[in-house]
Amino acid sequence: MYELKDYLNAINYTKEKLLDSDDETWKKKYPPYIVNKCLAPHNDTIMLVNEINMRHHLDKKLQFDFLLNSIRKRKRFEPYVKSGKIEDIEYVKEYYGYSNEKAKTALKILTKEQITTIRKKLNKGGRKWMM
Repeated sequence: MYELKDYLNAINYTKEKLLDSDDETWKKKYPPYIVNKCLAPHNDTIMLVNEINMRHHLDKKLQFDFLLNSIRKRKRFEPYVKSGKIEDIEYVKEYYGYSNEKAKTALKILTKEQITTIRKKLNKGGRKWMM
């Protein structure tokens, strides 16, 4: 109970007014920063999240209600980038001179062999210290 997915499902899909219940814990456990971070990758929510970020000093209930009533009902899912891909993204950015967005797109189409080749070409030598 009181999980992040409950808040996100309420905002995105069910439109359930969780913070209006008699249970005050819903309001106390609401994580506005994390909810905003989860909604930010979507084109249709980024501007609304930006508005809330500018008004971070507002009460949690006001922030939740704004998102709940402003965002259209739709299932949204954005998978997180795995830590291994984050390491590879730096190689792709350096090799091609790409920004973060372009490097993420490139990682989706590059094969493991191509990424290994890029790593070898960018190898600057030196030792890896083992602990």
